[in-house]
Amino acid sequence: MSSNKLRLGLIGGGANSFIGIAHRIAAHSGEQFSLVGGVFGSDHRQSKEFARQLDLDESRTYADVESFIERELLLPESQRIEVVSVLTPNFLHYPVAKKLIEAGFNIICEKPMTFTLEQAENLAALVAEKSLIFCVTHTYTGYPMVRQMREMIAAGAIGKLQKIDGQYYQGWINEFVHDAEKRSEVWRLNPEKSGQSCCFGDIGVHLFNLIEFTTGAEVASVLADVDTMYIDNPLDVDGTALIRTGEGVRGIIRASQIATGEENNISLAIYGDKGALKWEQEKPTVLHFLQEGKPAQIFKPGNDYNSAFAQESNKLAPGHPEGMFDALSNIYSGVAKAVRKQAFHQGAFPGVADGVRGMRFIEAVLSSDRQGQVWVWV
Repeated sequence: MSSNKLRLGLIGGGANSFIGIAHRIAAHSGEQFSLVGGVFGSDHRQSKEFARQLDLDESRTYADVESFIERELLLPESQRIEVVSVLTPNFLHYPVAKKLIEAGFNIICEKPMTFTLEQAENLAALVAEKSLIFCVTHTYTGYPMVRQMREMIAAGAIGKLQKIDGQYYQGWINEFVHDAEKRSEVWRLNPEKSGQSCCFGDIGVHLFNLIEFTTGAEVASVLADVDTMYIDNPLDVDGTALIRTGEGVRGIIRASQIATGEENNISLAIYGDKGALKWEQEKPTVLHFLQEGKPAQIFKPGNDYNSAFAQESNKLAPGHPEGMFDALSNIYSGVAKAVRKQAFHQGAFPGVADGVRGMRFIEAVLSSDRQGQVWVWV
């Protein structure tokens, strides 16, 4: 194991986990972390088998979080895992992260940060008390062209902000939502495991985070209309939220997991009084810059005309596409700098405050819908 790499542990993210694959590749490709061990699933035997497949030391593969903490803390600090990625289903984020923070571990946590806003605020206070690093993996903020978008808006390229239009469409829940028996097989549709929300808790919150990340503005209030499709389906699978920033700028967030045929269609358009910027996740290497009466411009990664933040986030020469693994790798690299107390760009990784903001948004959306589609403060 290279001594100059941070020692990483995983909670969850085992053999059949898509998100586990993403995190392992991202951590490895940034060359800042070395995966040491963890709790890869609820079945210890299967976890150990998975560790063998990854050529990891089985003695660092634990049966549960309590064993992980107890045995890691017995090791010399020079050998102990330094950062832990929490990749469990939503209902375990809070209890797992809380125990790890109390034991002194830095955290990378999947979104949504917790089940409730109160839990998120509790974690934020604990992180501050312990002076630890806490990252929530809003992966899309790691794309070079999203970071370029942020820097151009901050530099005044589009002028005064006046319109926000965001869309996040998937279609995968169609296979399950129309059949009550099939719905029971999907943990994201189970409030005991998923939490208060499916669609807005899973993908709508990503778009909310992207809007605040790129514009630098805070969403102050929402008016939302969400749909569960069936009376006996307790969680939202589709919805629309009108938003207003603190400065009164209007916008819209459209999120759906029943948009038939869609895969992971995120599009974000930010309009100012001098220009506009548009980005799509399925074409992540292209950033469109629009101005009245002028030809549209295209910005691409790897070019010297991009901001320092965007250039730092790109690993390859122009014309060599990078994707989700690379975006997540950029977030891991930001965390590594923070843990090492090195300088890093503002926005290098979504922090605990972003996790709290996300939970505020989710609860505001649901509250607005329950009250009959009224404006609710975020």
